[in-house]
Amino acid sequence: MAKGKKKKELDPNQAFAPSGYRSGGGIKNVPHNLLLDIKRNKVVYILLAVILAYFAIFNYAPMVGLLMAFEKFSPVKGIFASKWVGLKNFKAFFEGPYVGRLIRNTIAIGVLDLVINFPAPIIFALILNEIHQKAFKKTIQTVSYMPYFISAVVACGLVVKFVEAGGPISVMVAKLTGTESANLLNKKGNFWLIYVLQNMWQGLGYGSIIYLSALSSVDQELYEAAYVDGAGKWKQAIHVTIPSIMPMIVMMLILRMGAIFSVGADKIILLYGPANYEYSDVINSYVYRMGIQETNYSLASAVGLFNSIIGTIMLLTTNAISKRVSGTSMF
Repeated sequence: MAKGKKKKELDPNQAFAPSGYRSGGGIKNVPHNLLLDIKRNKVVYILLAVILAYFAIFNYAPMVGLLMAFEKFSPVKGIFASKWVGLKNFKAFFEGPYVGRLIRNTIAIGVLDLVINFPAPIIFALILNEIHQKAFKKTIQTVSYMPYFISAVVACGLVVKFVEAGGPISVMVAKLTGTESANLLNKKGNFWLIYVLQNMWQGLGYGSIIYLSALSSVDQELYEAAYVDGAGKWKQAIHVTIPSIMPMIVMMLILRMGAIFSVGADKIILLYGPANYEYSDVINSYVYRMGIQETNYSLASAVGLFNSIIGTIMLLTTNAISKRVSGTSMF
């Protein structure tokens, strides 16, 4: 060995490291051949291409139609040749005679649906989680899931028959209130509650699935520790169960807040009538009437765009508040 030179010692952390690896620095300068990766994972890339194509065709391409909101759209001229009118369609909506009731009914139904139908599946899932008799639990789950798969037309038809004069629900309400049986939908103030309760009937069981999945992942040792400390079922639910599924609850709440203005037009249209327009007409049903019945595509696009913007603002605001308060957010 030459004088003055020392033998280089081998770092044990790098003795069996792959080429290009440096301790504490990760993998560096490793070439990546995209074509080779595609050849090795053809199936994965084909599935990815199908998904990207779906979103491009059905989600992004139709966004060109937003231009109609700023035009006096003519089907003959098309989107790109129609006359540009700027914000005239938005002005026509906000100066229209129905804007007040549309916004009021949309907010009232959306908030009422949130207050009643958001916690309902959570409570139902907590109750099911405490049932340990498998056959009985499966029966309850099956019965509660079934209404979700009934079409909106059939479900709304059943509701209309049940609440009309002489219907079972109408008769029951008449006996409880000491009045004559009448069509409950024709009483303006009843529409909001009937709509929300129908949503509960159809969505309660199906909406509880995601919370039951979250409950199945809760560490059972936490319950054992709480039991040893003297906590009963109620305190276990408050201090163990709910905190364990709280991230899922927050995520679902953020999504629900983003959809608070998106009150579905399908059920509204199937339930409303001239007698209850004042309390049943919402933004989406107005968009349907303007676009489909009156063929005023520009005004319908403008109102729909306004509705989407409000929903996006609600989503971003709720996400930001949740991130600051609880540390849980979607993005």
